Amino acid sequence: MTRSDLVEELAARFGQLNQRDAEQAVKTILDAVSDALVRGHRIEIRGFGSFAINHRPPRIGRNPRSGESVQVPSKRVPHFKPGKALREAVDLKPEALTQDSGPTTAQA
Repeated sequence: MTRSDLVEELAARFGQLNQRDAEQAVKTILDAVSDALVRGHRIEIRGFGSFAINHRPPRIGRNPRSGESVQVPSKRVPHFKPGKALREAVDLKPEALTQDSGPTTAQA
């Protein structure tokens, strides 16, 4: 699902929202999440998951072309951890989706 798909889904579910309002709502939410992560805050959405910042320490890597050692600096990276409800929902796929997703192995 892309950002535009999310906007279309939001506009379709809520008839009082036109396309522009749905786009503004999605942009506002994503901007708020991005700004909070940039400031180093943790975001928790119950039933969905949490976004946090992980710190990667500096390390020595290798240039794959020349094989020489390269110093890789420390960095902060965003991390998403799905909540229990989301993990369970993904694990228990409806049968209709399983049939549409292609060949599956039959279990006895």
